[in-house]
Amino acid sequence: MSLLAMFKGKGPSGFGYASTTEEVTAGLDLTGQTILLTGSNSGIGKETARVLANRGAHVIAAARTIDKAQQACGEIGGKATPVACELSEPASVRACADTVADLGPLDSIICNAGIMALPELHQQHGYELQFFTNHIGHFALVTSLLDSLKDTGRVVVLSSDAHKRTPSEGIEFNNLSGEKGYRPWTAYGQSKLANLLFAKELAQRLEGTGKTANSLHPGVIRTNLARNMNPIARGVFAITAPLLLKTIPQGAATQCYLATHPGLANTTGRYFADCNEASPSRHGSDDALATKLWEVSEKIVAELN
Repeated sequence: MSLLAMFKGKGPSGFGYASTTEEVTAGLDLTGQTILLTGSNSGIGKETARVLANRGAHVIAAARTIDKAQQACGEIGGKATPVACELSEPASVRACADTVADLGPLDSIICNAGIMALPELHQQHGYELQFFTNHIGHFALVTSLLDSLKDTGRVVVLSSDAHKRTPSEGIEFNNLSGEKGYRPWTAYGQSKLANLLFAKELAQRLEGTGKTANSLHPGVIRTNLARNMNPIARGVFAITAPLLLKTIPQGAATQCYLATHPGLANTTGRYFADCNEASPSRHGSDDALATKLWEVSEKIVAELN
């Protein structure tokens, strides 16, 4: 437990900064539930898969390759099915969605996978890679599976407090390629704002169906998500970890809470941190921006298909 965790208390939910996956799912029997999880093979994704499977859920464990997904399933324990899903490759996303749809109805989709702060501009299909992977890949996957989501189904989208660190307009629709200017953390923040806005707009479009969508900040955790950071930044992470950073079970707690807690069955369109509702940035509260992003994302996916 970090020094910070020792001083942060619990919120209205009864959970808080230091709560773990085991604590937020204690007493739950998830037998009969099927949950799709991206990024299941490492970090907080692997921990999420482990605890959900241990509570009885059938975890559909998605990873970039089938080998990584199979390895994850072998380490998770419980009932788990491996699927390949390279979020930056539309054909892989479509194949994943087809496979998952054949496995039966879904209780939850947890959009956990992502990449962070690439030091140099990388593109995929003409778009900046973080925006394309973190947002467009998940947008395409989830919207393809909405018919497979049960009437009480939940979509949980991993955003970040970094969504507050974006271009001045929030989403640079005239620079989604990154060619007009690229800053690693700003681009990452834009992709995380897109994740938040996706969940927000999805909640609006699911209104009245019983299905829900929420987003979250997991906290700052030392996982291999930081692998693309420069050596100095990685060194700072290593030094500050004992003082400030969450453990992996603490970092995975909020998404497990949102995906499974009975008290959240009717909660939708919200942003959470430390297993409690939190306030997003002004851009994260912008309904018009969320709608525009949805429309642009639909167009991108349609053109790629």
